[in-house]
Amino acid sequence: MRKYLLSAVALAALASAAQAADEGLTLDGITVYGVVDMGVQYNLHGTSTSDYFPTGTAEVLHKNNGKATFGLAPSNLGQSKIGIKGAEDIVDGLTGIFKLETFFNPQAGTISDARKSQTACNGVTNDPARNCATTNDDSSIAGQMFNSAAYVGLSSPKWGTATFGRQTGLVADGVSKYDPQAASNAFSVIGWSGTAAGGGFTGDRRLDNSLKYLEQFGPVRIGGQYKFGQQTTSNRDAYEFDLGGDYRGASIDAFYMHVNDAVYTNPLTATQFAGLAANCPGCSSDTTLSGTVANTTTYAVMALYDAGKPKAYFGYEHITFTNPTDALPSGTTDFGGYSLAFNNNSPFPIHKALQIVWTGLKYSFTSKFYMTGAWYHLWQNSYATGSNAGCSTSLNGACSGYQDFLSLVADYQLSKRFDAYAGAMWSKYAEGMANDYNHIANIAPTVGIRFTF
Repeated sequence: MRKYLLSAVALAALASAAQAADEGLTLDGITVYGVVDMGVQYNLHGTSTSDYFPTGTAEVLHKNNGKATFGLAPSNLGQSKIGIKGAEDIVDGLTGIFKLETFFNPQAGTISDARKSQTACNGVTNDPARNCATTNDDSSIAGQMFNSAAYVGLSSPKWGTATFGRQTGLVADGVSKYDPQAASNAFSVIGWSGTAAGGGFTGDRRLDNSLKYLEQFGPVRIGGQYKFGQQTTSNRDAYEFDLGGDYRGASIDAFYMHVNDAVYTNPLTATQFAGLAANCPGCSSDTTLSGTVANTTTYAVMALYDAGKPKAYFGYEHITFTNPTDALPSGTTDFGGYSLAFNNNSPFPIHKALQIVWTGLKYSFTSKFYMTGAWYHLWQNSYATGSNAGCSTSLNGACSGYQDFLSLVADYQLSKRFDAYAGAMWSKYAEGMANDYNHIANIAPTVGIRFTF
C-alpha cells in the first residue's frame, strides 16, 4: 500500500508542477497522462460487476453469465489508466525513453487485478443460482504496481527503437491498431478478451522480461520481440516478429508469435479447493489458481485503408495450441505473484486450431463525431478424442464450434479531452464453443463518458 501511495503522490506532484509551468501535463520531457472511462450498461445475460477485473463487467458471454443486469460499467471505450512517460536526448540522434502505466477500476478505485477476480471464486462452481456470479477471467493485468507497462529504452531515427521490460507484444499492438473498435472492452471481443492479442492465452498480451525492437525503413517497418525464459523452466520464453508497410492510405502488417509453456488460469473447483493444502503445501487460496499449460503459435495478417472520412479494417489470425514443452509442477509461481496449484499439462493431445477474422468500418461525419461498426467471427476445429473425436455438438467443449459478434458505436467529442459515446455488442455461440453455457446469445448496450488527459 505504501508503494502505491508514494507513486500516486509523485504523479500528483508532477502534474501540479507541469500545470503551473505551462498549463499542460508535460514538464522537461516527462508527461503524466491518463484515461477515466465510466458508463451505464444493460446486459441481457450478465454477471455482477467486479471491483478488480479490468473491464468490470462481462459483455462477452461466460459460463457464469446469468440474469439481466443493469448498472455502472467501467472502461468501456478505453481502459481507465494513469501513466508517466518521458524522453530525453542523450546525444545527437539518440533519445532515452521510458514508460510506467497502471490500469485501475474507476467504479471502485482499485488497481485492476483479473486474477484476484478469479481467486474470489475459488471453491465455488459456475452456477449462478448459488455461486460466483461476479465477472472473472484471466488477463495479463494481475495487480502489478505497473500492470500495463514498465519499460525503458533507446530510440534513434537511424537505428530504430529498443525497449526493455514489461510491454505489450507485437500482435497486441497490431490488434489495437487494426481493430475497428480500437480494442475497446465493451464493443470488441478481441479488445475485451486477450485471446487474439495474446496469441492464444490472454496472459501473453503483455510480456515481462522482454526485449522489443522496432525500425522503419521508409514505408516499410519491421519488429521483433523476445521474452526471456523465467520461473521454473528456462523454456518459458516467447518471440514475435512483424513485417509491415504503408502506401497511399493503406497499411498492412503480418505477424508471427510463439510462446512456450503459456498459461491460462481458472478459479479452483470445489474439489481442488478442498485438496489445496495436500497438493500445494504453503499455497494460499487467496493467491492460488489452476492452470492450463500449452505452447501457442500464431500467424496473423491485419490491414486498414484510410480514405479520409471512411476507414476500413480487416484482420485474420490462426492460433495453434499444442501440449507444452515442459510440464509446470504444482506450486509454480506465475506473474502477479499468483501460484498455480493444479496444472493441466496435456490439454491438447490433438492440437487445437482457433481462427479469428474481423472487419469493420469507421466513418467520421465531422471532426467531432464518428460511428463504427464491426463484425468478429471465431471458430475452432474439433480436438476431442475417443468417442467424441470429430464432434460438432455443444456436448463437449473440444468439439468444433464458432462465435459471432456484431457491434455499433457512436462517439461525440464534447471538448478537447471529454467525449460521450453510445453503442451495443451482440454475440452468439454455437456447437463446441457453446458447451456448458447458461445462455448462447447476448446483447449489451452501453452509454458513457470518457475523460482523456
